Amino acid sequence: MTTDAAPRRRAALPVWLVATVSAFFGLFYAYAVWAAVGFLVSQASGPLGLNGYGWFVLILAVVFPAITFAVAFAIGWRRRLLPFAAILLTGLGVTAVFWVNVLGYAAAYGAQLLGS
Repeated sequence: MTTDAAPRRRAALPVWLVATVSAFFGLFYAYAVWAAVGFLVSQASGPLGLNGYGWFVLILAVVFPAITFAVAFAIGWRRRLLPFAAILLTGLGVTAVFWVNVLGYAAAYGAQLLGS
């Protein structure tokens, strides 16, 4: 009587290396969050404040880097070092593109975000 249990796939990297690479890229993701929070505070504390759409767009800019990091980490943490770093870097690029889009929208259509 033999049981053909599928062998568990082990992680390709040691835990300390996953944590180190994640922390390195996490600092850049945290910077994106910090920049978005600063922009949100500066827009919300202006003379006109923000309307509902403005709150939605700018809070999404705060939350998006954390979601992107979580998705990139979930996709890549069982891979080898170079693919793991490339996946986190790709997520950081997506975050940067989103941030530039938010800034461009705020510059071009900023009046739609303001006012109560």
